[in-house]
Amino acid sequence: MSAQTINTIFSGIIPPMVTPLLSDNLTLDVNGAKNLVEHLIAGGVHGIFILGTTGESTSLSYKTREQLIVESCKAVNGRVPVFVGITDTSIEESIHLAIIAKKAGAAAVVAAPPYYYGLGQEELYKYYWSLADQLTLPLFLYNMPSHTKINIDVKTVVRLSEHSNIIGLKDSSANAVYFQSLVYLLKAKENFSLLVGPEEITAETVLMGGNGGVNGGANLFPKLYVALYHAAIAKDFERIEELQTLVMEISTKIYTVGSYGSSYLKGLKGALAALGIINANIAAPFTTFDEKEMVKVIANIKEIEIKVNSAL
Repeated sequence: MSAQTINTIFSGIIPPMVTPLLSDNLTLDVNGAKNLVEHLIAGGVHGIFILGTTGESTSLSYKTREQLIVESCKAVNGRVPVFVGITDTSIEESIHLAIIAKKAGAAAVVAAPPYYYGLGQEELYKYYWSLADQLTLPLFLYNMPSHTKINIDVKTVVRLSEHSNIIGLKDSSANAVYFQSLVYLLKAKENFSLLVGPEEITAETVLMGGNGGVNGGANLFPKLYVALYHAAIAKDFERIEELQTLVMEISTKIYTVGSYGSSYLKGLKGALAALGIINANIAAPFTTFDEKEMVKVIANIKEIEIKVNSAL
């Protein structure tokens, strides 16, 4: 069942799209998803990643996940590649989501390690190899140790890169040494893509030889992150410094409002609502910001919006 070898590398800014929800926090906001897709594509992104951490994938029902896959691919309509998260504790469910993604027209799937049992590296290697064998779409590994409690070791990534259907890795560890080691060890793998999650280090990882960023803030201002990526490719350090300052302002003024482990998601969705792109509804077990916190988010994002528009 394995997919054909991919001969082109995926690169650039591929936002991890948030999942717009209706007021009951369970039902997909189809119109909101369409609005967000258009906003991202108009911003010049190089792809869209749905059902990742920023997309609240593990909080959504399988019915909602499947609907999001179908509606997102329909809205994108082939204009950019769509990447679909299939992370699950059950390999059967991951394969099922991948089948839905293939039928809908997605370009690739993305899977973090199963996140309940603590897999050893050999077990992890065998799991990913088996999963890749059974998929009809190419697979990105997803290193997210803060959430899965499992780190995909550098040596394991190198071994898995030998599978013709494993075409890249998204790293959200925020470990620059880890990323640099992968860049060095996989430099001969011309078709293996290395993407970074934390937007705060996207520019430096691209300068290091990485291929781009899967950055949550690109939901808000896709043009900003695309411009930062191009500045890094061009090694335009003056421009990088200017744009990096704005990225850090988003990180510090939107993602840290309130004292929650979920402040990133609450802030991001709240800011998107303040910009009139989608509503702020968030899936259980979380709830949206209260009025006091939203007032702060609205003030901050409006201030940042003026600066971003001026810089671009």
